[in-house]
Amino acid sequence: MTSGVANLGPDVNRPTPDQPSANQQWGGRFAAGPAAIMQEINASIDFDRALWRQDIRGSLAHAAMLAKVGIISGEDEAAIRAGLAAIAAEIEAGTFPFAAALEDIHMNIEARLTERIGEAGKRLHTARSRNDQVATDFRLWVRDAIDGLETQMADLMRALATRAAKHAADPMPGFTHLQTAQPVTFGHHLLAYVEMLARDRGRLADARRRLNECPLGAAALAGTSFPIDRAMVAAALDFDRPMANSLDAVSDRDFALEFLAAAAIAAMHLSRLAEEIIIWCSAPYRFVTLSDAFTTGSSIMPQKRNPDAAELVRAKTGRITGALVGLLTVMKGLPLAYAKDMQEDKEPVFDAARALSLALAAMAGMVRDLRPETARLREAAGAGFATATDLADWLVRALHLPFREAHHITGRLVARAEAKGVDLADLTLAEMQAVEPRITAEVFSVLSVEASLASRVSFGGTAPDNVARAAQAWLERLA
Repeated sequence: MTSGVANLGPDVNRPTPDQPSANQQWGGRFAAGPAAIMQEINASIDFDRALWRQDIRGSLAHAAMLAKVGIISGEDEAAIRAGLAAIAAEIEAGTFPFAAALEDIHMNIEARLTERIGEAGKRLHTARSRNDQVATDFRLWVRDAIDGLETQMADLMRALATRAAKHAADPMPGFTHLQTAQPVTFGHHLLAYVEMLARDRGRLADARRRLNECPLGAAALAGTSFPIDRAMVAAALDFDRPMANSLDAVSDRDFALEFLAAAAIAAMHLSRLAEEIIIWCSAPYRFVTLSDAFTTGSSIMPQKRNPDAAELVRAKTGRITGALVGLLTVMKGLPLAYAKDMQEDKEPVFDAARALSLALAAMAGMVRDLRPETARLREAAGAGFATATDLADWLVRALHLPFREAHHITGRLVARAEAKGVDLADLTLAEMQAVEPRITAEVFSVLSVEASLASRVSFGGTAPDNVARAAQAWLERLA
């Protein structure tokens, strides 16, 4: 599967200028239209139109249930079904007359339905409220977004695992504190991100499982007196069950918060990989090269090749984390049940989902595009006394020294090599024995990068055979 941005809703046309001055859906309670500023702050159609597919799907399931239990006639249900299909076609074609005065996608669709089919359209809202309607639509949207993002994560994991398999034995320096620590392989490094993304997918799957309960039928907050079949609606919408408490069904957005939390953690992982690509591309490192497809130039410095795609992936993390913090702040002080504050739940979720989708697509493209500079990676892997731990381990194994004593001896040998401006392997046996007389020539067998890598055979270690097996296992799992 090739990488791409998940389809998270169309960019449909904006409201037309000839909009009604008041929301006729309110009926007799209000004699006059709202003030202009009230209409501006109250309307959500500019962003919640992204829910139109989910709104129509939920309305179709609701109408079918109303007909089955005898609340509306079969003829009305058929008219509703045909009318909603026509509305879907209008929205797809960009000809639907969105009206800001109708506030949101739910009332826009209902008003257009009544305009098209008459009295039958007015019966659709029986036994439901906008409160349970929007909660249902939003859950459906988040569920669809999760499905798309999980697919994109799997695609990035395949790209990383494919690279890891190819470079299972190519050494590079492993770092702690951004200081040379021990040699690892480039494939092993990439597989670390496969593991992170696997957990990210797991978090999204967990969030999906918990959100997969249906609010429809909770009505405004207390349920309804009509003899509805909530289980039928839940099944029609592929929910596992109806939500068990009507107050909870309309008033909580923990499913959106959990989605944003999972998205923020995933974005953080992408940001870490992006940061490494940025460092690796820099002139002092020269570990990898990105092609023109994922870099840009400078307006003044002709030599520059900037890793802008990676920098923008790194930056998207701020938007996604901000969305999580913003929605937590909206929800933290709301008493039960519904409050208009919850209109602010959708924009951050929509934005975060699109930002994460774009970041995943960009990262998958970069992973497939980048070219590791294997000779440079190999050179760097052996620098900075990267095999010092191998020397300490040899002292423990061969001379049966306590590790702390071996650590101390190795530190003295590193200091001696550093003073001479050479690596550990370039010290003579006599120089080593001046620090620890029991050292033998066998020590030199563990001081190469290749020997260090080959020795790391513990489960999850960087030994090339381990890495090759792990990469192949992931590719088979993701196939």
